[in-house]
Amino acid sequence: MSAAATNSRMTLPPLPKSVAPLPPIQKRTTSHGTAHDLWKHFQERPLDAIFRPKSVALIGASEKEGSVGRTILWNLLSSPFGGTIYPVNNNPRNPHKSIFGIKSYQRMQEIPEQDPIDLAIIAVPARVVKSVMQDCVEVGVKGAIIISAGFKETGEEGAKLEKEILDIARRGHIRVVGPNCLGVMNPIGGLNATFATHIAKPGNVAFISQSGAMCTSILDWSLQANVGFSSFVSIGSMADINWGDIIYYLGDDPKTKAIAIYMETIGDARSFMSAASEVAFTKPIIVIKPGRTEQAAAAAASHTGSLAGSDDVLDAAFKRCGVLRVNKIREVFEIVELLGKQPLPRGNSLAVVTNAG
Repeated sequence: MSAAATNSRMTLPPLPKSVAPLPPIQKRTTSHGTAHDLWKHFQERPLDAIFRPKSVALIGASEKEGSVGRTILWNLLSSPFGGTIYPVNNNPRNPHKSIFGIKSYQRMQEIPEQDPIDLAIIAVPARVVKSVMQDCVEVGVKGAIIISAGFKETGEEGAKLEKEILDIARRGHIRVVGPNCLGVMNPIGGLNATFATHIAKPGNVAFISQSGAMCTSILDWSLQANVGFSSFVSIGSMADINWGDIIYYLGDDPKTKAIAIYMETIGDARSFMSAASEVAFTKPIIVIKPGRTEQAAAAAASHTGSLAGSDDVLDAAFKRCGVLRVNKIREVFEIVELLGKQPLPRGNSLAVVTNAG
């Protein structure tokens, strides 16, 4: 971290009287009993099932032209992540026994028991997701990406359904990305578990966004600008996996040198602050957070179904954590390109050469 960022955190002015106090920063608890305990701590990485799966089941796989299930399946087949793919189509009217030449299944339980499933990608209507998640628990799935929309962002009924699905996932110890997301890419490992048209190029910057549209915009630009990513994550509504989970995971990832975030809502503020304050000491974290006006905050809430939060509180929280906030989309592109193509500065000594005053 630069000295300027450190000083800004140390000399933070007092909050306005109208602003609520920030939650305390909590550090991760680790076991320091024995060397074995320490090794176990670093070995336990539940999100590896999502970012580095050895087997993937796609529920909602299809050959239908233009469908999300077809696009995701094609992306999985086209990307060299090295795992086994199991197409699942639970539509009883589906006459096909194979999709793109791969044996398909009507339910997860039909997949041979000797083939454990690391990751389930769920791309079916919202009303079906609950039963699919129950199937995932029964077969021992470790991680899930819910592409489907139609949950808390639609109102009380959607919020209730989302909670029921999350309760099922927690009983089965399944970590969930989404719902209402584009998916997850690990360009270095060759995984494209999204319905984007291309996989990102490999690089050393991780990008996380609640907006799928922002993901596709950054992706299209990066391919033209020859900028790569270590991870590319559409986090969606954050029913389970939140900013803190992802930041901690990427903080431990040796391939990730910096983290860029497009944040519509902060969600669990304590989790975010704890993770960001720890990881920002070694890896720059850049956030663009729209919603400075009431109208923009309302737009963000309609997309993710969450409150955007007071902008004054967020500014203070970012400074306290050592997070750099930018205000324009253009600045995100510029910083991502800079971090992706240049090494991090070792100190605060900077020389500027210019042809103008």
